[in-house]
Amino acid sequence: MRKLGWLLIWFCLVPAALAQELSGLLADLPKPHDYVLKRVSSWDRTGANDDLRKIAAGETFTVFEESGPGVITHIWFTIASAEQAHLKKLVLRMYWDNEPTPSVETPIGDFFGLGLGEYFTYQSLPFAVGSTKALNSFLPMPFQKMAKITVTNEGKLPVNSCYFNIDYRKYPSPLPADTLYFHAQYRQATPNHGWTNQWQSNGDPFVNGRPDLTGEDNYVWMEATGRGHYVGVTMSVLQNQDGWWGEGDDMFFIDGDKLPTITGTGSEDYFLGAWDFGDQPFSYELFGAPVKGEELAGSRSSVYRFHLDSPIPFTKSIRATIEHGHANHRSDNYFSVAYWYQREPHTPFPALPPVDQRLPKLYPVGGPGNAGK
Repeated sequence: MRKLGWLLIWFCLVPAALAQELSGLLADLPKPHDYVLKRVSSWDRTGANDDLRKIAAGETFTVFEESGPGVITHIWFTIASAEQAHLKKLVLRMYWDNEPTPSVETPIGDFFGLGLGEYFTYQSLPFAVGSTKALNSFLPMPFQKMAKITVTNEGKLPVNSCYFNIDYRKYPSPLPADTLYFHAQYRQATPNHGWTNQWQSNGDPFVNGRPDLTGEDNYVWMEATGRGHYVGVTMSVLQNQDGWWGEGDDMFFIDGDKLPTITGTGSEDYFLGAWDFGDQPFSYELFGAPVKGEELAGSRSSVYRFHLDSPIPFTKSIRATIEHGHANHRSDNYFSVAYWYQREPHTPFPALPPVDQRLPKLYPVGGPGNAGK
């Protein structure tokens, strides 16, 4: 079986093994490769320096449409737009092998971990946002016959400058028949309605004592049927209430299990931090909280976790979820993108919310720090 290259090794690393594997990658450099490296970009076809594309309001612009077999190895965007929150208003879609519905559908900012419509810099293995406003993805995206990537401008103003570079490997013969396809699904809950607002702190006994064994009202990151594996999630939270938003346990339901196959101990624990993430943001190869708000209504946080050391496999189905507060007692706003690989066809995604509903704002839900009912 042909290796898809060093990326497939790279994305299975644990942080402690990085130095050893990097030396292995260097040792592999003299070995021959049987692909042709290609790039699709926004370069100026006249040879001048106007290396950009404009995207009119309401327009869907195709940034990539190439025949296979191939593997996209790197995607880079940078965008200049006068439209506020354009990261939430530009929609990124990806289609593999002429499928009728996209395998990736998400606001472009959320895809790169920027789920609140604002830019910030961070570095992880699969995604990085560099200075200034440089959006990067390094996740491998294989295709056998055809790959198509589009950007739709659902804002009111034109995008005056969209720059992009998309690098891919073109292979002379088909990829292995069991190669899985990349997927990414956007979800939101605004607000994530809790079962009560009659609490003063997350530790109130009637909150802490409430059982949740089934995850019935959990926030859902993604659901899929078929065979594949889940590789991670980026998530942003806009708090409607005071206190710590992260008392929720992650729960994964795999291959039809009625009770969670995997259950965690708290939101910051799932994202591999601890104790409310402390007092400062952080970002590492596989996990991070590059935006860490105060524990007050109106605060914003952005987090990520990638299971590249051990992706979570499923043979029939998967439902990846997390509580919003203990036993789902909180009513904050959640925005997320889950990433996984699976065989096609995939289950159709939930409808993408309209633009005005995707924009982060506070809701009158009541409870500490909220003037609602």
